[in-house]
Order: sequence, then structure tokens, then C-alpha cells
Amino acid sequence: MKIKYPASLKTGSLIGVTAPSSGVEESLHILVDEAKLQIEKKGFKVLIGETVLTQHKGRSASKEKRVEELMDFLQDHSISVIMPPWGGSFAMEILPFIDWDKLKELNPKWILGYSDISTFIFAYTTITGHASAHGVNFTELSAPEWDKLSSMWIDVLSCNKNEEITQYSSEKYQSSWDKVYSNPAKGFYLDSQTEWKTLNKEDEVTFSGRLIGGCLNTLQVLVGTPFDNVNNFVYQYCHEEGVIWYLETVGMDAATIYRALWQMKQNHWFSNIKGVLFGRTSGYKDMGDFTLTDALKDVFESFNIPVILDADVGHTPPQNILVNGAYTTVKYSNGKGSIIMKYI
Repeated sequence: MKIKYPASLKTGSLIGVTAPSSGVEESLHILVDEAKLQIEKKGFKVLIGETVLTQHKGRSASKEKRVEELMDFLQDHSISVIMPPWGGSFAMEILPFIDWDKLKELNPKWILGYSDISTFIFAYTTITGHASAHGVNFTELSAPEWDKLSSMWIDVLSCNKNEEITQYSSEKYQSSWDKVYSNPAKGFYLDSQTEWKTLNKEDEVTFSGRLIGGCLNTLQVLVGTPFDNVNNFVYQYCHEEGVIWYLETVGMDAATIYRALWQMKQNHWFSNIKGVLFGRTSGYKDMGDFTLTDALKDVFESFNIPVILDADVGHTPPQNILVNGAYTTVKYSNGKGSIIMKYI
């Protein structure tokens, strides 16, 4: 079977913003307003859903309301891209109420986001075979100027089937969110030098396969549930090319990361694996003398594959826009990297 890709983004396309996890509290509505303004300046239209501007007990709305709006947006032919305002903690609650058979019948539609939104888009791609995109959330586009990596969301979603698109590692990344919180809608503060690394300290590595992954915190929740279709997805869509896993974490220590990866490995999620992109960790700490390197070696060393650390993925921006399902080649050389995706 072949991955199905959404129609390419065009000038004038409508971006639908809905909150399947957390909404935006009133004090931060400026982020939504400014992101809408900036995206419209780029020539797109924006529709803000009812769930976006409400928030109660960590959720934008009831699970029924969140599902209703999401399904409405997915079935609305006028909407080209769906984006969440940001992540959250409770996206898994909507999964039992999604009409997955209906989604399989619909034409694929771009869904872009990260953090808790990866709970849904990971299930969406692995269950339906429709491509989705892991990357910048809507409110992060509230800045008057976008950084080079964040700006790539337009290019990635505009790429046509059978075409290639190349992204590169960043020059600098943001080490803390403190300035962003105190200066909303002003953009990231990129203050630290980016350096991709390899687990086994190779100077150069290259590997290819189909991308799949997301936020490890939330993906772990799916293991062994009715929404765990990873093995079928790998067999049906990645049998020939293999899989590149990209993963990132927030607030997890080394032991917690290892437990999550161990659970995924025991459920055979890493079958036919060709390589790993592991993003810069956020809120991380070692567990005594047990480190992230130890955790990754304990899980992946037996596969004899390249593992890249501190990649531009996740909660320490900026980040590359990664398309779940896309055939991808990752190239690493002396601290820098490139990601070449092809929609085949």
C-alpha cells in the first residue's frame, strides 16, 4: 500500500485552527490574534474554531465538543490545513470518539502540530495511511518574523507528490522559554549553538526510510491500546523502505525515557528500523549516573542503526517540519544535518 498525501498548500488556502487538547486562556488570546494576522499576511485565510479560545481543567472543551469540531474541520472541503493552537495533556481522550472508518474514506488533509497533537496525528497516519506533519504549532507563528526552520511549514505543505524537499539543521536554538513567556508574540530567542550528535560518535552517517514519530510522552500512552496500529502500518506502508523514527521529550528524566522506549520496543514498534532522530530534550535530567546516552544505547544498540541526538525536533525550538509517512533520507556530517523528504 502507498501513503496518501494531502493536496499541496496554495496561496489563498484556508487554515482551520482547532484545539483537540488544550485551548488558549484569555490572557494569551494575543497569540491567536497575532498568529492569524501573520499567516494572513502570507496570503492564507484563517478560521478560528470555537474550542480555541476556551480552557477549563486543562482542556479546551469537552471531549465530545473537541471531536465534533475536529471531525467537522476534517470533512470541510474548504479547509486545506488543520493546526492546533498548541499541545496539552488530554488529546488521548478524543481517540475513542473519532470515526476512523470515515477518516479512511475522506481525502487526506494536512494536520500540522507537535507536543500533545502528536497523539492524534500519529494515530491518524498509522491507522489511515494518510500523511501528517509534525512541527510548529499555530501560536508559535505569532511572531512578526519567523525563523528559517519554522518558516518551512509553508514549503513542506506546498510540496507536490513525487517532489523532494530538503531541510537543514538550525544554526542556533532556544535554551529556555522564559523570555517567550514574558514577551508573548515576539518570537523565539535563539541563544545556543546547535550541534547534532551521533550516539556512537560517527563523523558521518546517512540513512533512509519512512518517517514516523512524535512526542515520546504522549506516544507511550498509545502502546497496546486499540489505537496502536504501528505494526500494521510498518508492514503495509514501510515493508520495503523501512522506518526512520523521530522522537522528542519534555520533562522526562533518563529512566522515564528508557521505560517508554523499552515499552515500545517490547511491542515491536521498532521493527524494520533504519535510524533514529532524537530531538533536543526539554526539562531533562540524568537519573543518578544513568544518562540519556545509556537509555538510547540500551534500547537501540542491538539494532545496529545510526542514532542522531539533539536534532531539531520538539520542545526546544526551532524545529524541522517532519512528514509522517514521507520517504526520507537523513544525512549527518560533523554536527550538521539535512533531511530530504519525498512524497512517494
